[in-house]
Amino acid sequence: MMWTGKPNRPNKKTPAGLRISVLPIPRDRPFSSLSTPVIEDMAGTGSSMGYSLLLFTVILSLQEVYRAKLASSELFTILGGFTSSLLFLVLLTFIGNFQESCGMKTGWGAVILAEIVALIAAGTVHRVCITTCFLFSAGLLYEVNKISGMAVSKSESKSRRH
Repeated sequence: MMWTGKPNRPNKKTPAGLRISVLPIPRDRPFSSLSTPVIEDMAGTGSSMGYSLLLFTVILSLQEVYRAKLASSELFTILGGFTSSLLFLVLLTFIGNFQESCGMKTGWGAVILAEIVALIAAGTVHRVCITTCFLFSAGLLYEVNKISGMAVSKSESKSRRH
């Protein structure tokens, strides 16, 4: 009896939430290469878009429920600006994935739209939240851009090797 190369568990989730796929062994060389696990660490466009929309809804709902608490002191006002900047981040993720799934190129328009929506949400809590949201969003945008640049350079180096 020969093994057909089909894994017993085609997709197994690790405790960290990463999906592991087992590659089948070729039929012509059954023992020349062992099946090796491949870690798929990126979510697909559709699932990432869904998760970011869900997170946007949850964060915005919680921010509006606790609006009075977030406006009660200086520290909570800064926290309100930070939660609004998280709205910016997840909305930017949603818009970017939506544009990618439609085949459009993502640019500054997505950033400006996400920032306007986040600033409006911050304005419903407190005036100072608008300023702190803008500052936190600028910091998050810088970090996202830096991470994106590292990912692009890493993928370009892999494509040059192969």
